[in-house]
Amino acid sequence: MFTGIVEEVGTVTRCEPMGGGFRFHIRAPQSARELRINDSVSVNGACHTVVWRDDESFRVESVEETLKKTSLGELKDGSSVNLELPMRLNDRLGGHLVLGHVDTAAHITAIVPRESSWMTTVEVPAEFSRYLVPTGSVTVDGVSLTIAELDGPRFTVSIIPHTMDHTIWSQYGVGRRVNIEFDLVGKYIEQMMPHRRKADLRESDLREQGF
Repeated sequence: MFTGIVEEVGTVTRCEPMGGGFRFHIRAPQSARELRINDSVSVNGACHTVVWRDDESFRVESVEETLKKTSLGELKDGSSVNLELPMRLNDRLGGHLVLGHVDTAAHITAIVPRESSWMTTVEVPAEFSRYLVPTGSVTVDGVSLTIAELDGPRFTVSIIPHTMDHTIWSQYGVGRRVNIEFDLVGKYIEQMMPHRRKADLRESDLREQGF
């Protein structure tokens, strides 16, 4: 379990083909010192298992299913990645509850600079638009964000200077593919109400189910 608060930007030092997947060697001294083999770590929002480490670096393996749902297959030697270690149960929850289970990859369609922020628009595949809620939470490449504007499958988030400086966001441009994880609460509610067509879900239905 993660919170969507990036702790370190790591560097991919080698992408090693592994059957239909990749073994990524990532240099990240701060994270590597805390990690142990078999620990979980979020790499651009996708949960991975550490298979090797030393004091400066660690390795993770991305298999076919992970590459199918994410943009990790586009990483290359020298790529920067957002990293987060799992939350501790006695820590503050700084972002929102994030599983590290990427739902889909999406494209950045616009970046509009403002005086002290950057409004970034992302378009997800249409079938996922039902998980987007105005002022709701969404995770983009492992970063917990609040939806500022919503237009069907397109949502816009406001990026503050701190996020720009402490994540890989400064490397983004229009057309960039990013990993998206939607708020898990909405997905569980949908699964618990199979009798109701998704398009017909109403507030009264949720109240009847105890939400």
